[in-house]
Amino acid sequence: METELRTIDDRINQRIFDTSLDLILVVDRIGTLIRVSPSSLAILGRPCTEMMGRSAIDFLYPDDLENTRNEMRLARKGRLMRNFKCRYVHHDGRVVPLVWTGVWSEPEQQHFFIGRDMTEHNAQEDRLHRSQRLEAVGQLTGGIAHDFNNLLSVVIGNLDLLSTHPGLDMKAQGYIGSALQASLRGAELTSQLLAFARRQSLVAQNFDLNARISGTIDLLRRTLGENIEIVTLFSDTLHPAVADPSQFEAALVNLTLNARDAMLSGGRLTIETDNVSLDEDYCRVNAEVAPGDYVMTSVSDTGTGMTQDILTRVFEPFFTTKPVGKGTGMGLSMVYGFARQSRGHIKIYSELDHGTTVRLYLPRAPETAVAAAPATVMQTAPSGGECILVVEDNADVRKVVVAQLKQLGYQTIEAENGQAALNILKHTDTIDLLFSDMVMPGGISGAKLAMLAKGLRPGIKLLLTSGFAKGVVQNGEDFPPAVDFLNKPYRRADLAAKLRGLLDAAPADNVRPEGSARRS
Repeated sequence: METELRTIDDRINQRIFDTSLDLILVVDRIGTLIRVSPSSLAILGRPCTEMMGRSAIDFLYPDDLENTRNEMRLARKGRLMRNFKCRYVHHDGRVVPLVWTGVWSEPEQQHFFIGRDMTEHNAQEDRLHRSQRLEAVGQLTGGIAHDFNNLLSVVIGNLDLLSTHPGLDMKAQGYIGSALQASLRGAELTSQLLAFARRQSLVAQNFDLNARISGTIDLLRRTLGENIEIVTLFSDTLHPAVADPSQFEAALVNLTLNARDAMLSGGRLTIETDNVSLDEDYCRVNAEVAPGDYVMTSVSDTGTGMTQDILTRVFEPFFTTKPVGKGTGMGLSMVYGFARQSRGHIKIYSELDHGTTVRLYLPRAPETAVAAAPATVMQTAPSGGECILVVEDNADVRKVVVAQLKQLGYQTIEAENGQAALNILKHTDTIDLLFSDMVMPGGISGAKLAMLAKGLRPGIKLLLTSGFAKGVVQNGEDFPPAVDFLNKPYRRADLAAKLRGLLDAAPADNVRPEGSARRS
């Protein structure tokens, strides 16, 4: 019976040995491999028969040899084997990270090792760390962009006011124009920062990628130069995508400019579209994207390509391999933020001296989606006589806004926070429109203030503004329905047009309370 039990145990052990997904090694005291599990072929690309009888040194990564010897010595002295890391070299030359456990058997004078391949585990950890780093940088970047937008609001607002000042000569007008252009370029940079931080304002529509790309080709040809050949490969059965079309065009231009800079002596730029379904296996490796149907735009170049070290950093804002003054490092960061905020995905494949391919995946539009109507141009009105309640916690911004409104002919009342605005609304019945910042201290955000104002004054017109995107609301609140929005920084003309559009619009379903006066 004992013999039969031993035979059964041997069969079970052999089956475990033969079917193990981990690497099992039996090694003598000098490091010769006595037995090797068949899993060596999957893990190291080497048949077990090739390894048996040879020294483990032949397969160990040289830098880990001394540490492995030390663990074996400690085991033979009676110390239980701890988990330890030791890398082996794959048949194709790459290094395979392994975590080992083992034990020394004194009667057999043998070491028994079990090694788990950590390649995929380490890759997932690396992807997670990169994602967390980008998320942290995004939060910091978004905050800086928001504060910078407030500063630009003051600068642009004052320049707009100054430009209308009577008695300015041509030279002064030129100085103002130059300063204004520089400020607007700063606003473009903050827009890119907000794009990376996924806090830009997007107007999602379902649209045809082929048509949008075709409409941009002439611009690309002029921008890229004659030494870049542009090839398009459009899918004939392409589904509509859901995203902001104008931001898609900006992303496409950024991708093509990066491709141009990688082809200094000219080359071929290929733009391709296709329908793609990302399955769970792909999304398990790329955790930032959800499984589903997407519409893909691929931009490929025949340029210099990138090393793996550069690839791990290409989406970081301000990271660039270009010389000083040749680029801000915001192009790919903006595309990355646009893709993520659109619930899409971006993937880069590159090989040094063989070119780069960037694939941008946008969600497929549902079959029931209806294309948005073309935007109508709002008629601007230079002036008005209504009363506007301005709510802004930044005193400098508030001062400029009030000056702009007065110059446009409006009457104004100021409040530095939501609570002060509520007190004014309760005791003043001459207010026609509430113009409030979104992010404010004191517990009452612009979104909450708008809802409370509707309750107090059902007929009041509402306009909110922020350096963040419309969807970025304090305290996890939803953006209030049927409320208009204006991005900071804005021009005086944009503000005037928005106000007149709201004030001249037909009244909402709520009626204006009796007894409230309206200034004209």
